[in-house]
Amino acid sequence: MAEADEQPPPSTPSTASSTAPIYIHPRREPFQHGLLPISKLIFTDGTQTLLPIRDKLLSLTSGSAYRANFEAIAEALQISHEHARLVLETIASVLHSDSDPIVTAKPSEIGSVGVNVFDLVLFLHIQSYKRLLPKGHKDSAAVADVWPSTSAFDGFLSALSPLQLVRSNSRRFMPSQADEEAHQLSYLQKHLGNILSLLAESVEGDGEESLVLSMEKLEHLGFLIYFGEKGYERIPLSQNAPFFANSDPEMPAVPVPAAQVHDWLLENIASALERITERASAKENGPSTASDQDVPMADVAASSVKSSSTSRGPSFIEGISKSSYVRLPNDIKGSSVKVVNCHESVIYILAPLKYATVYGCSDATIVLGAVGKAVRIEHCERVHVIAAAKRICIANCRECIFFLGVNQTPLLVGDNHKLQVAPYNTFYSLLEEHLNQVGIDPTINRWDAPVALGVVDPHDSLSHPAGVSDVQTESAIPVDLDQFTSFLIPHWFEGQQSGSTKDNPFPLPDAYLASQQRNHKNLEENKSMLKDTELDETRKREVATALHACFKDWLYASGNIRQLYCLQGD
Repeated sequence: MAEADEQPPPSTPSTASSTAPIYIHPRREPFQHGLLPISKLIFTDGTQTLLPIRDKLLSLTSGSAYRANFEAIAEALQISHEHARLVLETIASVLHSDSDPIVTAKPSEIGSVGVNVFDLVLFLHIQSYKRLLPKGHKDSAAVADVWPSTSAFDGFLSALSPLQLVRSNSRRFMPSQADEEAHQLSYLQKHLGNILSLLAESVEGDGEESLVLSMEKLEHLGFLIYFGEKGYERIPLSQNAPFFANSDPEMPAVPVPAAQVHDWLLENIASALERITERASAKENGPSTASDQDVPMADVAASSVKSSSTSRGPSFIEGISKSSYVRLPNDIKGSSVKVVNCHESVIYILAPLKYATVYGCSDATIVLGAVGKAVRIEHCERVHVIAAAKRICIANCRECIFFLGVNQTPLLVGDNHKLQVAPYNTFYSLLEEHLNQVGIDPTINRWDAPVALGVVDPHDSLSHPAGVSDVQTESAIPVDLDQFTSFLIPHWFEGQQSGSTKDNPFPLPDAYLASQQRNHKNLEENKSMLKDTELDETRKREVATALHACFKDWLYASGNIRQLYCLQGD
């Protein structure tokens, strides 16, 4: 979100009279990284419950900042302090203002700094959002915005593995970025009246005329929506609203009727939805390219284009198979990355990011450099993820290992099985610079404190059968000390880049450090023993042959043989 003192680009009003109109868009981050499957946070009765909760939270805050700390949130929502802290950490990762105190706070300070009550109630409202179903779902029209949703379809899919679950719906039916944006806009369109009532103030009058909205409260809607277009900065809502656009900065703007704001936003949402429909129709009747904003995840052929990006959307790395693949800062446009449908590969993303998503991958190693907001790993099997991040959410994964440098508690949701966690185990020369750039503190690592929530993710229509909402998902276990090894990133992958990082900046726990030192000592002793053993030339050749054979077997068994193929290709 652009800061409040930024000015809109010239000659780009959100009206049809401009040659380059700008449109309203949903902020994807709250819908993709800001949903928590905690039943007490999900309110399906509009504002009937949320309005009293808002008033309760306001009564528990002091001063004009209206900031609720974790104790106030726990009391108002009747949840545990642990869940209240999780709410604050999640909001901090998806908030629209990077200058908000909760975003700039140190990890240990988030609970006491708290969140603005009006941002909190918007966060609570969207907990009723249900993610978009694949296009092929026979009941998609009926269940897209129904709460909760269960069907025999869900029960059938629950017996499948994460990848079978994804593949059973066929990649070509997965939602495109345009589909998801339209779904989010439709949700906001349907619930806009309730959302505005949470921000509005009551004045003397009858009915809708008694609710007014100030310019300050309108800006909180920036948590969910913004104006902007390719090549332009995001514009604060109040600067684009006709009733606030020409306000005197020296004088407080006069509040306007909430109904007037409601009509204006509905008009803009309708225009945006119409534009998405027109663009989709144009694509159906003409060629599309991987650089299009709305490229479906399935439509980027691995043999032709393996990466695509846009100024507003994420960079996609898709369809990589049986190869090594490297992305550096100059290769990535924007601040987020999605790694989708990659198999039997090693993928290096050695760049500072805000968000990263890994979806539908198997038998791969994925290195994420520094992710300052949130990482989400979903529907993956037998994947090793090495990530330095502020926070991470793992959903519906099986037999995966996560080597983590994370400032906040890892969150496990959905139907996970046989997961392992370990401390961060690699570095590259610019890692510390990237960590500092995105605000990750390497002295804090919560890798060993994962929190597992219920097996059913109520925001996901794809995952699970009915009747298991009280079943807890499996947690993750620490990697065995003897199985922990450092991961080496080849220095030539960094090209001309050079930095000061010479070692892993995340300190290893004593037990893992001792195990690593012991393994290194054993290796040196074995090398010395072989070197000092007196053998004739025939026996030396036999030993060398045996060692090479064992090494080759390990290369194939571990999948590292593909990195040798990559080197040959270079």
